[in-house]
Amino acid sequence: MRDTLLIVLYAFAGAAASGLAGAGVLRLIRRRSLTASLAVVAAVGVFAMLAGTLAVAWAMFLSAHDLTVVTTVVAMAAVVSLATALLLGRRVVARSHELAAAARSFGDGGAFTAPAGPATAELDALGRELAATSARLAESRERERALEASRRELVAWISHDLRTPLAGLRAMSEALEDGVASDPGRYFRQIRTEVERLDGMVGDLFELSRIHAGTLPLSLTRMSLYDLVGDALAGADPLARELGVRLVGDHVEPVPVEVDGREMSRVLGNLLVNAIRRTPADGTVAVAAERSAEGVVLSVTDGCGGIAEEDLPRVFDTGWRGSHARTPPAGAGLGLAIVRGIVEAHRGRAAVRNIPGGCRFEVTLPALP
Repeated sequence: MRDTLLIVLYAFAGAAASGLAGAGVLRLIRRRSLTASLAVVAAVGVFAMLAGTLAVAWAMFLSAHDLTVVTTVVAMAAVVSLATALLLGRRVVARSHELAAAARSFGDGGAFTAPAGPATAELDALGRELAATSARLAESRERERALEASRRELVAWISHDLRTPLAGLRAMSEALEDGVASDPGRYFRQIRTEVERLDGMVGDLFELSRIHAGTLPLSLTRMSLYDLVGDALAGADPLARELGVRLVGDHVEPVPVEVDGREMSRVLGNLLVNAIRRTPADGTVAVAAERSAEGVVLSVTDGCGGIAEEDLPRVFDTGWRGSHARTPPAGAGLGLAIVRGIVEAHRGRAAVRNIPGGCRFEVTLPALP
C-alpha cells in the first residue's frame, strides 16, 4: 500500500509540474492561433505522462533498459498527439477564417451564407447565429429604406401642400393691400380657411412627431365604445351631409374600454373623414364595434372601391396617399399614420382589408374584464 501511495505522489508531482508549465505557456500565447493552443494542450498531456513516468522510474530505480523503453513509448505517443492536435487545429482555424470572410459581407450590406463543409458543433452554432443576425439586419435595412423613402415622400408632399395655400394667401393679401379686391369679405373668409388648413397640417406634424418620439401623453379612462362612436358620428355628420354620404352606426355594442377619449376620438374622426371623402355620393359609411377573441374590434367600412393590393401594406405609412389623393383636400397623408400611432400607444393594432365595393379599417383594442 505504501508503494502505491508513493507511485501516486511521484506521478502527480511530475504531471502537476508539466501542467503548471503548460498553463504558463497557454497564458503567454493566448492571443496566438488556436492551432498553437491545441498543440500546447496535447504536449502538456504527453509531457505530464512522461514526467510522471520518469519520476516513478527514478523512485523505483528502474533499469536503464526499462526506462528507455518507457521513454520511447511516450515519445511515440507525443508525436501522434502533436500531429493530431496540429491537424485538428488547422481544420478549426480554416473553418473560423471561412466564417470571418463570410461575416465581412455584413459591412457590405450583403447577406451571410455559412461556408459549406463539416464543422464542429460550436462553429456550426456560430454560423447559424450569424445567419439569423444577417436576416435581422436585412429586415432592419429594408425597414430603414422604407422609412427613408417615406420621409422623402412626406417632405415632397408637405412642401407642395404648404406652397399652394401660402401662394394663395400671398396673392389675396397683396390684392387686399393694393385695394383691388372686389369682395374683401370673401377674401378674408378664404384667408381664414387657408390658415385653419395650415394650422391643421402643423398640428398633425406635431402629433406625429410626439408619436414617433414615444412621448404621446395618454390619460386613460374607462368609457363605453357606444358613447365614443356616437360622438364621432355626430362630429362627422355635417361633412357626410355636404358630400351626400350616409353614415350608419347600428352595430355598435356598448363594450367598455380604457382609452384616452380625446386621442381615440381623433382616431375615429380621421377614419370617418377619410372614409367619407373616398366614398362617392349616395354611398354608405358604416361604423361597428364588437367584442372578439382578440379584444374589442372597432371598424369603419366605406365604399371607396377598394385599395390596390400592392398598396395595402403602405396605407398606414407616414406620408402615403393613394394615386387619386395627390391633391387637396387629401392633406399630407398623415391621418392614417397618426391613427396607427395612437392605436399602438394604446397597445392595440390597426389594419385594413378590401371588401366588395370598398375597404374596411379595423382598430383592435385590449378588452376590459
